[in-house]
Amino acid sequence: MVYTRLLPVNDHAVLPRTVHPTGPAIWSTSFRLYFTARSSGLLGDAMLPVAVSAGLIGSGHGVSTVGYALAWWLGPFAGLILFGGVLADRFTARRMMIGADLTNLVTRILLAVLFFRGIDQTWQLYALLALAGAAGAMFQPGAASTVPLVARDVQGANGVLRTAEAITALAGPALAGALVGAAASGWVMVIAAVTFGISAVCLLTLRLGPVPAPPPGDSFWRNLAEGWHEFRSRGWMWGVILIWMVYSVLATGPVIPLAAGVLVPAHGSALYGLLNAVYGVGTVAGGLLAIRFKPGRPLAAGSLAMLVVPLQPLGIALGLPVPALAGCLLIAGAGYTFWGVMWATSVQTQVPGAVLNRIHAYEVAGSVCMVPLGSALAGPAAAAYGARPVLAFGAVVGLGVVAALLLTPSIRGLRRVPDRAATGPVGAATGPILAEDGSQATRVEDERSQDSPV
Repeated sequence: MVYTRLLPVNDHAVLPRTVHPTGPAIWSTSFRLYFTARSSGLLGDAMLPVAVSAGLIGSGHGVSTVGYALAWWLGPFAGLILFGGVLADRFTARRMMIGADLTNLVTRILLAVLFFRGIDQTWQLYALLALAGAAGAMFQPGAASTVPLVARDVQGANGVLRTAEAITALAGPALAGALVGAAASGWVMVIAAVTFGISAVCLLTLRLGPVPAPPPGDSFWRNLAEGWHEFRSRGWMWGVILIWMVYSVLATGPVIPLAAGVLVPAHGSALYGLLNAVYGVGTVAGGLLAIRFKPGRPLAAGSLAMLVVPLQPLGIALGLPVPALAGCLLIAGAGYTFWGVMWATSVQTQVPGAVLNRIHAYEVAGSVCMVPLGSALAGPAAAAYGARPVLAFGAVVGLGVVAALLLTPSIRGLRRVPDRAATGPVGAATGPILAEDGSQATRVEDERSQDSPV
């Protein structure tokens, strides 16, 4: 049964909250489609760094070429994600995600051809990786705004998705490594192309109904500025991002290269890989915990969970025995993912649907932009002070981050939005309504079937 409520299409139109009297809190048909799409795409992305690195080294290229290649992949993502947020609001997130998946499918096929043929001119590889990074920037904003549209229990859905992300982060590199060893990087790219094809098909099948859109006639730059205004107006949000930028430079960025620099010489690459897998198991556990535990103040609870995250750099800095270090990594992974679910859920349930794509783009850009700087500074800092002291300092910074989060009233006091109230585009979203085909819609259709969450 479809119930239609007419809405005026003008600057003051309000998108009503969608009601879910009987549908599943998480595993609706729409969420299953989105879960399959997201998991498939994450698996395809997780295989790329290993496949590219192994393929280049195996064909005689040096480590610097690998670094340049990965920079060409990550750089466009960081540089274009703000534009992806605006475009997702203007053309609907679903259409942008489908376009990104199809672009990724084509790039993986071309990368496969390139690896099968042999990489004689690296600029071709760099160009394809840059295109793949740009596609990721177009996909990511919609990845957040879609969750409230497909599940009543937004936190539980984020816990499921973070668990799937952790599993793909474990399985993707392992699968790519096995395939590269047995065949060639080209076959990894073929499989990755299939994963993006699956994602695109699932998103094509997904139906979300009309969503809020910016007022007609607004320029691209006006939409971008409005997103910045909405981001800046939320003290809890920019407070977290500001804290995270410092954390990324002083702790998160340095820990990956320094951990490898300490653990690989001491224990070998095989054990280093195993310890990373243990950390991945911890992230799975953190996601599962976040599905069930729903604190009234999510960011405060997430901040407390962050207390265990410094165990990762501290355990390495202290040179703990392998079993104790594995325990530290397991607990740290769980705490970090629990924070991630609390943060993602807060953003998705506290922000109006009309600007959620743009705000998510700003918070992702702020979260990741300083990590490369921290990684770049890790080497000089380790040369000046030693790797273990720098890791220990990162652990102290991690504790300072928790203190800063808990001492900020707007972060500590942010309250959880109940599941039913958080359904659909959150809040009173002003502006016209955008249908899935990109046209303005004059009505909102509320699918009241047993399965439909929107």
